[in-house]
Amino acid sequence: MKLSRIVPAALAMVALAALPAFGQDAPVEAPAVAEAVAAVPNPGNTTWMMISTILVLFMTVPGLALFYGGLVRAKNMLSVLMQVLMVASVMMIVWVVYGYSFAFGGSESAYFGGFGKLFLAGVTADSVSATFSDEVIPEYVFIAFQMTFAAITPALIVGAFAERIKFSAVILFSILWVTFVYFPIAHMVWDANGLIFNGGHAGGVAALDFAGGTVVHINAGIAGLVGSILVGKRLGYPKEMMPPHSMTLTMVGASILWVGWFGFNAGSNLEANGGTTLALINTFTATAGAVVAWGLIETVTRGKASGLGAASGVVAGLVAVTPAAGLIGPIGAIVLGAIASLGCYFFVAVVKPKMGYDDSLDVFGVHGVGGIIGAIGTGFFTSASLGGIGYLDGVTMGSQVYSQIVAVLITIVWCGIVSAILYKLVDVIVGLRPSVEAEREGLDQTSHGEAAYHN
Repeated sequence: MKLSRIVPAALAMVALAALPAFGQDAPVEAPAVAEAVAAVPNPGNTTWMMISTILVLFMTVPGLALFYGGLVRAKNMLSVLMQVLMVASVMMIVWVVYGYSFAFGGSESAYFGGFGKLFLAGVTADSVSATFSDEVIPEYVFIAFQMTFAAITPALIVGAFAERIKFSAVILFSILWVTFVYFPIAHMVWDANGLIFNGGHAGGVAALDFAGGTVVHINAGIAGLVGSILVGKRLGYPKEMMPPHSMTLTMVGASILWVGWFGFNAGSNLEANGGTTLALINTFTATAGAVVAWGLIETVTRGKASGLGAASGVVAGLVAVTPAAGLIGPIGAIVLGAIASLGCYFFVAVVKPKMGYDDSLDVFGVHGVGGIIGAIGTGFFTSASLGGIGYLDGVTMGSQVYSQIVAVLITIVWCGIVSAILYKLVDVIVGLRPSVEAEREGLDQTSHGEAAYHN
């Protein structure tokens, strides 16, 4: 049986608290580990990881698709469903062809995973990957779990320019974006040789990202912001009212996202143990804190708590706790979720109207801002004094927070610059915007020849 090794992003925390965490380099040959781990996958851990993988898919379709679909106008509902479904499907193919290798292919580079796992070379049903206990999981499970992260991240970006982009442009941009943005950032943050993972970016202090605050949410948020600006505003924005056509579907989608997110966060522990339960309860409490906080903020500022605000609070809390899920305490998670709601509300309700950019479904306002708050907040709330699992010996709160901030800045700069170049490239190749007439009629009919609803 082939034995391989996985390295979690929070390795420093694991060493201190025996808590395996998410973020891994690709399984690579490690003979020294062979004697330290079991050669046969633990059935319980394997089952949990398969369930977690399916839950993350559930987040994407139907969860994200319905959440976004309900937020747009009825004439664009089907187009959003198609964009999310097709982007996720294309990313799964890209992942097994070269994405897994580019992110986790065993390269010693700080920025690139290499070509060692192209077309999943060398992977068989007997290949196993070690966690940081005396257990292993099948490598195919690890590959599939990571594949769902690569599938949902570019699908998140869709919401930033919803209702005004060509279908072909979405697909081409997504392929280019994961190749030049997502895979390099994933390698830097989650691979043992990665720049951010090994602390090369911040004086040797590794940044903590339990389940994707930088790789998924800040990445998607920044790409969404750049896209909303470069694609341009929707026709009539902001003078015309463009309310969600179905808050019912949006609430259904948000609820599915919350359920699926347990695979995202608790699954990121790679095992079913005490660390998994910490990530699980934090996914409950942070989200609850964010929902309540958003409702209170709206009550104070608008006089009423809205369903849209509650759904936004769900996502804000989930996003914020993602990098911290297995590292902080449940009470700290409530506070982090509440802070995220305050920050996201400010950007959605104040900054966006003032700056004038048309981030249709608030991808930057919720995922980008929530991800930044969560990533930096992880540095604070991991402290044992605040209920977290504590820092590695020699690491102070100040040094950990500094590492988190530098990791956030690297992600913002890398993603922002490369995304802008890719949008321009896609515009040259296929064009970003449909015609004015097509946009007025709605993308359901003009892009797909169908309608989500029939009178």
